[in-house]
Amino acid sequence: MTEVHKNSQCAAFYSLDKPRREAIAMLFEDQLPDELIAKKVNRTRRTLAKWKNDPKFQKGQLAYKYVVIKQDYESDAIKKLSDLLEAKSEMVQLQAANSILKLSGMLSDNSTPELDKAKIRKANAEADIAEQKAQQLSNNVTDDLTINIVRNDRSVENEKADNN
Repeated sequence: MTEVHKNSQCAAFYSLDKPRREAIAMLFEDQLPDELIAKKVNRTRRTLAKWKNDPKFQKGQLAYKYVVIKQDYESDAIKKLSDLLEAKSEMVQLQAANSILKLSGMLSDNSTPELDKAKIRKANAEADIAEQKAQQLSNNVTDDLTINIVRNDRSVENEKADNN
């Protein structure tokens, strides 16, 4: 059974009693049938089946899996990615760099620097619109609000490039 260190990442695992934790570890290792796992934790096969359907037990399984994988494979995976930064193929280098950035939280699966900038511009524009609407309401203005959105030259160039 793999040793798992207590931390916030595995709180769901450690909130369970010892028989459930042992069952989770044996289920993760996937070397014994459910009947033997139940016997080793002094429970019936039916009890183990109930545990497996319990949301707390399932969360404990996820926590255990996360921590074991992190503990046993994360450093090797990062070393391999680092080695791949020196690969002959530029595509492999790019994929390794993107993976490292994603792991560090600096890049998400559906994010690029350009997309992030566009999201920021959109959020700022929406905030400006909301501010103007709030100002109109607070001034008790009853006529329609007109908001002009001014685009800079770079936005026009990006749109033209996207259309081509």
